[in-house]
Amino acid sequence: MIGPSTRIGFLGPLGTFTEQALKSQPDLAVAEHLLYRTMPDVLDAVEAGDVDLGFVAIENSIEGMVNLTQDELAFSHDLLIQREVVLDIEHCLLAKPGTTLADVKTVLSIPVATAQCHAYVRAALPQAELRAANSTAEAARTVSEEAGTGSAAIAPRIAGDVYGLAVLAEDIADHPGNQTRFVLVSRSGVPAPTGHDRTALVIYQRADEPGSLISILQEFAARRINLSNLLSRPTKDGGLGDYCFVIYADGHIADELMADAVRSLHAKQGKIKFLGSYPAVGEHAHTAREHADARWRDADDWVESLRSQMG
Repeated sequence: MIGPSTRIGFLGPLGTFTEQALKSQPDLAVAEHLLYRTMPDVLDAVEAGDVDLGFVAIENSIEGMVNLTQDELAFSHDLLIQREVVLDIEHCLLAKPGTTLADVKTVLSIPVATAQCHAYVRAALPQAELRAANSTAEAARTVSEEAGTGSAAIAPRIAGDVYGLAVLAEDIADHPGNQTRFVLVSRSGVPAPTGHDRTALVIYQRADEPGSLISILQEFAARRINLSNLLSRPTKDGGLGDYCFVIYADGHIADELMADAVRSLHAKQGKIKFLGSYPAVGEHAHTAREHADARWRDADDWVESLRSQMG
């Protein structure tokens, strides 16, 4: 049970999109929040027991997966996803009051945010130098502390309020509908199924050979399990060309079909890492899987009736 005594680590400093997403959840908002400098630091703190939960960004609707977070969960930590939170993202160009676009010679932000606003920066500030920060809020804080008015930050509006910066331009992302998905992680525990869940897996191939991916996908397709995301990542220790697959599938490990698919994959593939089954954000879209569940149960009952006739 999450309450005021629960310790949650998240990416600091104050004023990040992560903090905004964290505080959008009523139960998480009342917990004790601890700031960390980087996303790996957050996950390290969870694994070490310094905090009870960690809250990190894992996917953006424009830039795709946050590979740093995904790889840390897949390869470097044994943590389980407890829930996901999706936040609408508004990037602003922030600077000290009185600054004009003509004054800006340097733009600071986290590289993911800079990439999401690349067209705007190129058009409005073609001569500006881009500097990387550990977070959008850190970029805003740095701008507030620097002398002069030659720097600006790409950061959330809330960061401007926290660090006393003015909004030079609002909603500057290159594409509309910019959203970021965050995940809450812990050392242990799988939330009970809600009927609208997602299961995350890392699947290593037994052998790099033709048909290896299709053999994995067929386990889900045969059971009418929808995959919401599929990506390949280098395994980090096998050299060039050695990849594993990270799969996000609709359903919960408690579901009979999902459990059957995971069981089959575990038997056929080299290694599987379970990243969690947790409540999913968004529209319910499980009619096909529910029908498949019913058919699977009918088939299982039929097979059991046959086996019961053995002498």
